[in-house]
This record gives sequence, structure tokens and C-alpha cells, in this order.
Amino acid sequence: MSRILRLIAENDNEGQRLDVFVAAAAGVSRSAAQGLEVLSVDGRAVPKNHRVKQGDVYTVSIPDPSPIEAVPQDIDVEIVYEDDDLLVVNKPQGMVVHPAAGNPDGTLVNALLYKCSGRLSSINGKVRPGIVHRLDKDTAGLLIVAKNDTAHVRLAEQIQEHSFVRKYRAVVTGVIKNDCGTVDVPLGRSITDRKKRAAAPNAVGIKPAVTHYRVLRRYREHTYLELTLETGRTHQIRVHMKHIGHPVLGDPLYGGHADALGLKGQCLCAFYIAFRHPADGREMRFEVPLPEFFEKTLNKLERIGSYE
Repeated sequence: MSRILRLIAENDNEGQRLDVFVAAAAGVSRSAAQGLEVLSVDGRAVPKNHRVKQGDVYTVSIPDPSPIEAVPQDIDVEIVYEDDDLLVVNKPQGMVVHPAAGNPDGTLVNALLYKCSGRLSSINGKVRPGIVHRLDKDTAGLLIVAKNDTAHVRLAEQIQEHSFVRKYRAVVTGVIKNDCGTVDVPLGRSITDRKKRAAAPNAVGIKPAVTHYRVLRRYREHTYLELTLETGRTHQIRVHMKHIGHPVLGDPLYGGHADALGLKGQCLCAFYIAFRHPADGREMRFEVPLPEFFEKTLNKLERIGSYE
């Protein structure tokens, strides 16, 4: 099955490549747009490098996505804590949290389905069982997973009421002069790139987003930060740091110089979480050491020298 879309180029689309226009207008990735046949108003196929003009009308057929279902896989993953209601996992950099297009398996969910014999909460369906909150693929650190629906609901409520504490460490580009600060900037999906998030007016579907930070150490051209989330929007820290002119080091999506200091992704780690246990309300706190890649980055920056 597929859906047929009729796309009309607006003034803002003038001069765009056809595949860029189709990707944004149809809500698909640019690579997916390049694989679609696009027809002009008279039914002729249009090349992907065609430049659109205001008022142009195109027809495109979008095939329905193939169904994805997570399956158990014997993949090693570090369990920091486990009981009958939840697990606390230390996710490594480079691991995707749940299956999706382009990452059908090899994810944290696949590993947990095997580890827990399928005993995970069902609230998020068959693709994201147990996932209460998530981390980006290249963000390392602590993640809570619910084993049953009651635990899932109660943990999600804590996130909504901002009593669920999440602290991160990050190295960002540039030297931040203030010792601490707050970025209170609503975020949504970028209007120019569906893979990105952005701040208004360059975004749609914006929601409140608040990140608090404090400086741990300044280097010649970088700053080592501790950050606390008040909200938990997609890519929140990464977009907020870019917004204030200090993108996370190694972040290929938001301008943090992907190859800097040998990094293979953003230098960002969720090192601390605190919450109330969903069954009995007792305070739970967990902290993990920084991963090896993060420590190596700090050591390299120390050799380069501190900010003076």
C-alpha cells in the first residue's frame, strides 16, 4: 500500500532541489525522497536535481513503511540495577535504544527482551517495550526501563512532574564565561530538516524546554559542563547548546565538529539519575563513571591546556 501526495511549492521553496523539497513537504528523509518517483502536474517524471519554483505542483507516491517488531537478541549490556519492576541500564555510545527504520535490530530493546525473557512493559508497543525515556544513539549513560505497565506509568508521571532527576556531563565547543546558567528556549521539529530539532521560529510543534548548566572546567577552546534537565525534549541538550553558540563537541548534527579529537559522536553522558521507586516510593539514586571515550577526551584537553 502507499499514500499519494500532491505537493505545491510555496514561495519559501523557490530554488530548492526537488529531493530537498519533497523530503520536507512529505515528511520523509532526503535519502528516502531520492528513491521516490516524482511526477509533474502533466504526469511526466521529474529528475531529483530539478529546481522547484513557486506554484509548481508535483505528485508523489509514498509507500507504507515495513512493520518493525523487536525480537530478543543475546547482546551484552551493562545492568546497573534490577528488581521485579525496573532495570537501570548503562547504555554505551553507539547503541540505538529501540528498533526503527535503518536500525531494525542490535538495539538496547533487543538486548533487554533477551535478558528479561520478554518481561517488559507493553505501554509503548512491540517496538519500544519498557522504554520510559530514551537517549540518542551516541549519548552514553543511564536509562531506566520498566518491567511492567504500573511501573512504567508511575515513572512517566515523575518525568512529567519534573521530579525525575537527570544529570549529564558534556564537553562543548568554545569557552563559556558564566559559571552557571539556564537555557529556557522552546523546541520543536526543524522546518528545514526533519532529522533535527530547532528553536522557534525555525521549528514547528514547539514545546517548553529548560536546561540548567554549570561549568566544571574551562579549556583553551572548550568547556566541560554538568547539565540538569528540567524537561526532556528530543535532542534537548544538543540543540540548547547549539542555540547559545556552544554545540556539544563531536556532535555531527548540530555543528560540534564530528571528527574533533577522534570522537565518533557527541561528548555527552547521562551520568546520574534519581527517582522514586514506582512500587514503594523509596528514593533511588544512581551514578556511573564517565565512559572511556569521554575520559580520553578530557585527558587530551588537559594536555592542550586550560583557559586563561
